Amino acid sequence: MRLERNVDGFTIDASLLSEMLGVSPSHVQDLMRQKEITSLCERGEGEHAGQYRLTFFYKGRRARLSIDETGKVIRRSIIDFGGRPVPSSLHGRRGL
Repeated sequence: MRLERNVDGFTIDASLLSEMLGVSPSHVQDLMRQKEITSLCERGEGEHAGQYRLTFFYKGRRARLSIDETGKVIRRSIIDFGGRPVPSSLHGRRGL
C-alpha cells in the first residue's frame, strides 16, 4: 500500500483510515472536520531519516502508519483502549 504525498503532507484513503479506527468510510472526513479524529505527522531523523509516522486518534483508538519517503507503508499498528480514552502519554512525540 502506498499513500500519496503532496505539498501539505500525505493523502490517506478514507477506507484504510476507517478500517483502522473502526468508523464508516463516509464519516471519516466529517469526523476530521469536527476534530473528533485528530492526527500527528512526524518525520524521522538519524537512522529513520526518510521515514514518516502518521498517527491518528479517535475515541479509544490510536492508529499508526510508518511510511517511507515514497509513501509506501512499511508498518502499521492499532491500539484499542476500548471505552477508555487514549492516554495522553501516547499523543506525544517520540523517536520513530
